[in-house]
Amino acid sequence: MQLKVVKADGTVEEYLHTKVVGTISNALGRIGQADICIAEQLAEVVTYFLYHKQKPFIVTSNEIFSMIEVVLAGTGYEEAAVVLSEYHFERKLKRSRIEVVLVDICGLADAEVLCRVEKSESRCRWDKSRIVRDLVTKHDVCRQTARTIASLVEEKIFNLGVTLVPASLVKQLVLRDAAAVLQAERQLQTV
Repeated sequence: MQLKVVKADGTVEEYLHTKVVGTISNALGRIGQADICIAEQLAEVVTYFLYHKQKPFIVTSNEIFSMIEVVLAGTGYEEAAVVLSEYHFERKLKRSRIEVVLVDICGLADAEVLCRVEKSESRCRWDKSRIVRDLVTKHDVCRQTARTIASLVEEKIFNLGVTLVPASLVKQLVLRDAAAVLQAERQLQTV
């Protein structure tokens, strides 16, 4: 039976062992000890534990994250566990500080409006799950592809280092990344 994961936004998706491998590999890489073989072995431990805990086969993304930290710390990679935890909380902090402003920036006058918009219905907290929902419901994109696109957009937003983001910029980033991801998917299907 396939393990199901309840994400932070409440959606449910299938457990992907490769995501755990990637998370562990990234944590090891951040401390200068990148080793895909070790990452795969540690991910096997996490996956084994998750499939052999009590039924039903449902786990939260936070439980998976905690398990990864425990496995890293318990196998001599405490520094990687700390780095992973810091990275996780840094992303949460960035998400809490960024607001999307419902402004369509077309010129300098619009840019001035961006900074003058008071907290109201024209501002909302950054939430990449909104991108996922829109891509799935309005454009019939599969959830996994939509999550990939939303993650790419979120990374670009984070790298901007701003706290106010115009909705028009988010839309343009979504369109650009959606085109790139969908083209890559088509190319993979023809191989």
